Amino acid sequence: MDSITIPKVSFFLREGKSKKKKHGALFMRIYYKGINAEISLKKEIPLSKWNKKAGEPAGNAQLAKELKLFFEIIDSKVQKHFRYLLDHNQPISSAILKNLLLGRKRRERTLLEAFKYHNLQIKELENTEYAPGTILRYQTTMEHIKRFLKQEYNLADIPLSELNYQFVTTLDKYFRLDRKCNHNTTAKYIKNLKKIINLAIKLDWLEKDPFIHYQVKTKPVERGFLTQQELDRIINYRFSTQRLELVADLFVFSCYTGLAYIDIKKLPQDAIVTGIDACQWLSIQRQKTGTTSNIPLLPPALRIIEKYKDHPLSSSSGKLLPVLSNQKLNSYLKEIADLCRINKNLTFHLARHTFATSVTLANGISMEAVSKMLGHQSVRTTQIYSKIVESQISNEMQKLRVHFTPKKEDLKKSNQ
Repeated sequence: MDSITIPKVSFFLREGKSKKKKHGALFMRIYYKGINAEISLKKEIPLSKWNKKAGEPAGNAQLAKELKLFFEIIDSKVQKHFRYLLDHNQPISSAILKNLLLGRKRRERTLLEAFKYHNLQIKELENTEYAPGTILRYQTTMEHIKRFLKQEYNLADIPLSELNYQFVTTLDKYFRLDRKCNHNTTAKYIKNLKKIINLAIKLDWLEKDPFIHYQVKTKPVERGFLTQQELDRIINYRFSTQRLELVADLFVFSCYTGLAYIDIKKLPQDAIVTGIDACQWLSIQRQKTGTTSNIPLLPPALRIIEKYKDHPLSSSSGKLLPVLSNQKLNSYLKEIADLCRINKNLTFHLARHTFATSVTLANGISMEAVSKMLGHQSVRTTQIYSKIVESQISNEMQKLRVHFTPKKEDLKKSNQ
């Protein structure tokens, strides 16, 4: 059984901003399980009558005696409210004790209550406004915060009013040190919490934003991709099993369309349309963003569609391609990487990056066109790929190198 933590009550004098002011305002602080709640006592006394080090009135004059008795009464009231909550198995926090002391009737909203409210709202919009992965991400964030509250404060939940800068920075450290999350993963979890806090403020459940002095930014990450030479190795390899051959074909299809796993899995047979150029295109609504992607089908992708058009799994499901589970695909891709001598972490999502780099940008396709085909809502999202297309940089610099290389006739003239 856990030992009972008793709330601590202390008092302090807050000096006025003006140096000439000789009086200070009295405040009290309720401290419980690492969280403070402050209350103004609506009293002012001379600075000379306060023992700052001891946190109590100075001397034994009548004022000091009256204040000490006043403080004892307040402390007694706090402990009385605490015992009541404890005896009736009610949530206890410094904010709840503060509200009881002030006689506030308004129900205190909690962090997990706000999380559950948010998660229920987005769950109702699943597959229309929010992808299942997004919903899972917020659920995972809530579970992490539950463990954090238990470990750091021994609490099952916490009132929103107790959240402050210290809470956010402590949570940041928890993700980095205890959960071993890298910078960007930590930033994503904290951003999820920030969205919940913003919602609580809009709902008038919270007055002060605990993020007001905290900034969270993700760091740019270099996206992995296959070079055209590495992609050709997979295309030209003759696999000994149909299982690996199918996985390789699905991966290559993604490399030449830029579609994510979930979009290929749900790709219906009627997704092929005639484009503005009278050629075959794919027209789909991306699962993650809800944006429409119109993608001209390149010959390698068309060959794969033709190859599997009569596959039993495609025919029975009404889908364009027979797709295995994402877990199986990524597991088999490890085998394919070994067989094709590719020393990279070959995952299905790497195909999408390969489409953006080696297949399109490296071959002179504009950033705007690639962004549209990828279904990005902003070109800025696509720009991360432009930083890693070294082959394109090499090609452009080669033109410049030729420009600055002296011609033979120029060398002859300079030597005369």
